[in-house]
Amino acid sequence: MHTASSVSAVPFLSRRALLRAGAAGVALAVAAPQALAQTAEAPAAPPAVPQPFSFDILTEMARARAAAPFVEGTKPEGFLGDLDYDDYRLIRFDPERARWQGEDARFHLHAFHTGWLFGAPVVLHEVADGVAVPMAFSTADFIYSGDLATRVPADAMLPGEAGFRLHFALNRPDIMDEVVSFLGASYFRALGQGTRYGLSARGLALDTAAAQPEEFPRFTEFWLERPAPGADRVVVHAMLDSPSVAGAYRMVVIPGRDTVMDITARLFFRDGSKEVGLAPLTSMFLFAGLNRSAFDDHRPAVHDSEGLSIETADGTRIWRPLNNPVRLATSYFTEPSIRSFALEQRTRGFDEYQDIEARYDLRPSLRVEPIGDWGAGAVKLTEIPADLEAYDNIVVAWVPATPPVPGEMVEASWRLVWGMLPPGADGRYAHVVTSRAGAGGVSGVDAPENKRKFVIDFAGGPLAALPAQAAVAPEGGVAEVVPVVTVTGGELVFATLDAVPEAGVWRMILDVRTEPGAVVEMLAHVAGYGRRLTEVWANQWINA
Repeated sequence: MHTASSVSAVPFLSRRALLRAGAAGVALAVAAPQALAQTAEAPAAPPAVPQPFSFDILTEMARARAAAPFVEGTKPEGFLGDLDYDDYRLIRFDPERARWQGEDARFHLHAFHTGWLFGAPVVLHEVADGVAVPMAFSTADFIYSGDLATRVPADAMLPGEAGFRLHFALNRPDIMDEVVSFLGASYFRALGQGTRYGLSARGLALDTAAAQPEEFPRFTEFWLERPAPGADRVVVHAMLDSPSVAGAYRMVVIPGRDTVMDITARLFFRDGSKEVGLAPLTSMFLFAGLNRSAFDDHRPAVHDSEGLSIETADGTRIWRPLNNPVRLATSYFTEPSIRSFALEQRTRGFDEYQDIEARYDLRPSLRVEPIGDWGAGAVKLTEIPADLEAYDNIVVAWVPATPPVPGEMVEASWRLVWGMLPPGADGRYAHVVTSRAGAGGVSGVDAPENKRKFVIDFAGGPLAALPAQAAVAPEGGVAEVVPVVTVTGGELVFATLDAVPEAGVWRMILDVRTEPGAVVEMLAHVAGYGRRLTEVWANQWINA
């Protein structure tokens, strides 16, 4: 079910920097208005030419694009090309210029300004009654602060946008909250009620942590269906392009307590040798209970997501706490098919983070639910060493067992669910509350080398109603509930299971021993009464 491998050490990498580099490094392969020149004279808006549009039409556009060589455009010159980090911080969209405003409008659209790392523009189109019209934005749509205001041409048409965001009355009827944003490569983020931005999703991943450099496909154009008055959802179409693939995407965004996005991708590959990652998620994990001792930080934990949750086709649930490894590490969870996988933020108490600015306790979890049969493949988890929380160092995606065939369409659909997503809601299994690790052996004496202690707390589900005595073996017999542990690459020294009524959990403690440099894979769950009672806890220990 689960195999893992580690590869050569890599320097600390910033996934956010890669995101931005991907956004800036691939330009449009379609015609766009000319870039702004270094002049105060404002060019006129290009004529808006209506064109028939549907998902099928977009699919044929993607097919034709994939049949031709990839064309990398150029970044805008002049004013836009001169923007640097300090300049970009002085630019924001004017909410008074939001598109789709009106008495019955439930969505507002804001654009992101092109420039700095987001140099290559994307083109936005509005779709109504099956007809698409380009959306034009100018410098009049943005607020420029400081001395930048004196250097910006007035009412100058922009050659495109860096991306866009949608606002919706998510938490209060009188406030239009930002609910989803698309910015950089094929990255996007969304929010459920009461959450703050954290992890991201992507349209596609190619060659993540592979022998060859990772390729970052990019959404180059968007077609947004104007919502009907009072509509509770919006439909977004996108063209994806890169040297190896072109694709058509249809995304239905439904904001709510849990914000749902139903996505269909139709992909046409120019290169069939790439490792394809469907429904990729990107997040940040710096430290928590498993690696807390490696960071001199006043906060107990720092992460956008703390674990990978998988539900297999037979209903087995796997919980893999995230690691910040000493070297680049990958884990493959191979399955004939799958019900879901998710990056979850389970720890929800403020005291468990103590960060009044980042509010990691409010970061959303994100679940991927395949629509239809994806067939055999693997959930691939990539963990990249990181020393700062600015680095997105976690990537997870579904890797199909069958590689793509150039020229043939690959269609896949999935649902994304963004929100608090509390674990164990159906009560079938007890869930992992927390995982901690420390020196192995007996507390209070010198710790033996090459031995590690792992502490896993389970709560809820079938364990909630059991008395503590269920874990106590009668003389000469076996306890009603027992730990079941498998260790690969090392030796299980001992395993214990006890109820901790004061904390409302059942605690499993493992001592594991291995050789220096070994990679240890562990699986553990609680069983009793002829069945599994908990999630399967999976973990990787690199004894560096």
